[in-house]
Amino acid sequence: MEPVPPGVVRAIGGRFVDWLPALAVFALGLALWQGLTTAFNVQTFLLPKPTDIATAFWNDRGTLWDYGLYTLKEAAGGFAMGCSAGILVALLLARFRGLGLALLPFAIAANAIPIIAFAPITNNWFGLLNPVSKMVIAAVLCFFPTMINTLRGLTSVHPSSIELMRSYGGGELAVFRRVRIPNALPFMFTGLKVSAVLSMIGAIVGEYFGGPTNALGVSILNDSQLFDFPRAWAGIMLASAFGIAFYAAVSVAERLTTSWHPSARTFRSE
Repeated sequence: MEPVPPGVVRAIGGRFVDWLPALAVFALGLALWQGLTTAFNVQTFLLPKPTDIATAFWNDRGTLWDYGLYTLKEAAGGFAMGCSAGILVALLLARFRGLGLALLPFAIAANAIPIIAFAPITNNWFGLLNPVSKMVIAAVLCFFPTMINTLRGLTSVHPSSIELMRSYGGGELAVFRRVRIPNALPFMFTGLKVSAVLSMIGAIVGEYFGGPTNALGVSILNDSQLFDFPRAWAGIMLASAFGIAFYAAVSVAERLTTSWHPSARTFRSE
């Protein structure tokens, strides 16, 4: 077996050190949660102990995992729909600036509408048990962060770069392909990372207004109504874990895609 290069070891060690503060705060938070709820005898319906939540999850891990995967599929579908539409609209608005100025106020107004207002409407449009109704909710949440961040990246190119392309006879398509789109990638991935978390929230919110019994949001709602709060919190924690995992997956894709970009470079002292 070949030895691991020293540079790789240093990189892994550096990443671990970067995560140490977050892990320490997480462990401290759990310890305080457990200690305070025990010391003050906090009732379960107000806030269950972390140990009770962990026990509830372990006892029903198979069922909760299946429910979580079902909701994750809805979130992933909404993420794909919303982010694809956001990127396409951003490209269109960056190409036709006048159209962008005309439509942007309407986009801001639509983004101001509480997402919870869309859930009953999409359930009525697509059917209460149809996963598409939840995907649409997630897509609406994902659309605006992706569109706004991508548009910002497409339009924040330095004028000298555009002038250089023009001097070489590059047309509008070449400017987009060689300058605007590469410049927009870090901005776009910022929107995608925000959307990755919002997609899970959108799917859960949609399920709160009705859905199949094997959906995580429906399970959390039912457990709360049946006063099984440790299991409800176990579902919430699982949804949070899936959201974090989704965010991490997008972050990995960003690192693989934009490693050449100056914004992705980090400098460490030896």
